[in-house]
Amino acid sequence: MTGVKAEDMLGRGNYEYAMPFYGTRRPILIDLIFKPDREIEEEYSFVRGEGAALIAEAKVPFIKAPDLFLWGKASPIYDHKGNIIGAIESLRDITDRKQAERKVQQSLKEKEVMLQEIHHRVKNNMQVISSLLNLQAGYVKDEQALELFRECQNRVRTMALIHERLYQSKDLASIDFADYIRSLAGGLLHMYSIDPDIIKLNIHAEDVFLDINKAIPCGLIINELVSNAFKHAFPEGREGEISITLKEDKADNRYTLIVSDNGVSFPVDLDFRETETLGMRLVNILTEQLHGTIEIDRSDGTSFEIVWGK
Repeated sequence: MTGVKAEDMLGRGNYEYAMPFYGTRRPILIDLIFKPDREIEEEYSFVRGEGAALIAEAKVPFIKAPDLFLWGKASPIYDHKGNIIGAIESLRDITDRKQAERKVQQSLKEKEVMLQEIHHRVKNNMQVISSLLNLQAGYVKDEQALELFRECQNRVRTMALIHERLYQSKDLASIDFADYIRSLAGGLLHMYSIDPDIIKLNIHAEDVFLDINKAIPCGLIINELVSNAFKHAFPEGREGEISITLKEDKADNRYTLIVSDNGVSFPVDLDFRETETLGMRLVNILTEQLHGTIEIDRSDGTSFEIVWGK
């Protein structure tokens, strides 16, 4: 396998063969390897047929890519006084396994690139839709219809932002949702031309990561509830605060989202589960999509609490 003749190897240990400096540092190496009094395992890689190219994988670069992989196991040998006098070692050819692993890794990498491109294109398409809505809104004179255009544009932006975060994320399975909330909240402030000195937006979000199936409905819920607060909770320039809280209960495997404000309370005589407004209907539908529950607290302004499991 190595291209070294048997007579050149006789009388030499494989560490000496692999490491030219082994002779002078043998006591140190033996101490490092066997001090815990345990067996050790290591993977080695060769360039097939090129002599003394036996190096622990990834520790010394090869001129050529290695094409032979071995798994080695070493057990110390002791004399009657307990001193280490050598080792019994065995090697196994794992070339086929390593090559198969590399093919799988390459395939996964290709799929990750493809998924990134898909998220990128979806985001771009949604931005085009948002731009078209914005252009069409310029021809709308009716204020109520114009508001509907803006709300629809905002929902598209909310979903586009999810795909943008996934495209930028190293983990394509989930996104940093705390970071997403900050971006979403900033966009809403700009969309509704909110003065942050008059209405403060507080975000309390832990390091929570959500997959796309949970992130999109959760993002849309936040969009609807915060937008609703901007439009109705602070009439005539009234000052106040809106808070977004997201926390994960790892013990119970569930998430809790709270969107609250200290402005005008949600009308007591209005059942938020039966309201005809599109925004609240969406919030209820999306909560069902999360298989979660939603509750309202009107004691100090309005607070919505949505709880769902992982």
